[in-house]
Amino acid sequence: MCREKILTDNLDRVEKIISLASQKAVPLAGPVTLMAVTKYAKDQDVLTLLAAGRLHHVGESRVQQAYARWTSPVFAKYPVVKHFIGHLQKNKAAKAAALFDFIDSVDSLTLAETLSHCAVKLGKTLKVLVQVKLTDKDTQSGLPLGQARVLAKQIAALPGLAVCGYMAIAPQVQDAQQLRGSFHMLRQAFEEDFPAGKERWLSLGMSADFAVAVEEGSTLPRIGSDIFARNLEDL
Repeated sequence: MCREKILTDNLDRVEKIISLASQKAVPLAGPVTLMAVTKYAKDQDVLTLLAAGRLHHVGESRVQQAYARWTSPVFAKYPVVKHFIGHLQKNKAAKAAALFDFIDSVDSLTLAETLSHCAVKLGKTLKVLVQVKLTDKDTQSGLPLGQARVLAKQIAALPGLAVCGYMAIAPQVQDAQQLRGSFHMLRQAFEEDFPAGKERWLSLGMSADFAVAVEEGSTLPRIGSDIFARNLEDL
C-alpha cells in the first residue's frame, strides 16, 4: 500500500470517528474542526495531504521549525490556518505572532501582553486560546481553570488579540468517567465565558482521547499520530 493511501485512510478513519462522536454531543458546542498536528510529521506526508486538499487547520509547537516549513514556497502556497500549540517563550513571540493565525497556549498575562504588542506592530489581529491545566503535573503548562477564566477576561481588553476560547491537555487516566468529568467542567466554563454568536473554539482531545473529547463538546480536537504515525513497515 502506498504512503498516500495510508495517510488518506488514516484521515478518513479519524474524520469518521469525529463525525460519530459529534452526533453524541448534547448539545453540540459548534461545528467540529479537525486540527492536524503536523509538528512531528515528515514534510512529504504533510505535503501529500495538503496537495489532496485534506488539511485545513494545522498545529505546530516549535517556532523555528514551523517558520522554516511554512514560509518555504512549497508550503506557503497552501492556505491553511496555523495554530501554535506548544509552550511559547517570550523571546520567540514576535516570530510566532508573524507566522501563526492562532496561539492556542497562552497561559500568562505577560505573554498575552507581549503578543498584543507584536500583533499591533504587525497590524494584525491574532487569535488566542487560554491554556487550562487539567493535571497536577509540574511539567505541564497552563493555568487552573479559575485563573484561566480571569486571564481570558484580561486578554479581551488587549489590542491586537481576539481571545476565542480554551485549550487543554487531558490527564492520562484509565477511568473514562474521570476524563469526561474534566472535559465537562471545562465545557461548562467555556459556554459561560464564550457564548454562541462569536468565533469560539474549545480545543480538547488528542489521538488517545479525541472521541470522548468531542462527545463532551470539543470543537477543535488535535490529532497527530493517528494521521501520521503509521509507516509502511507497520502493515
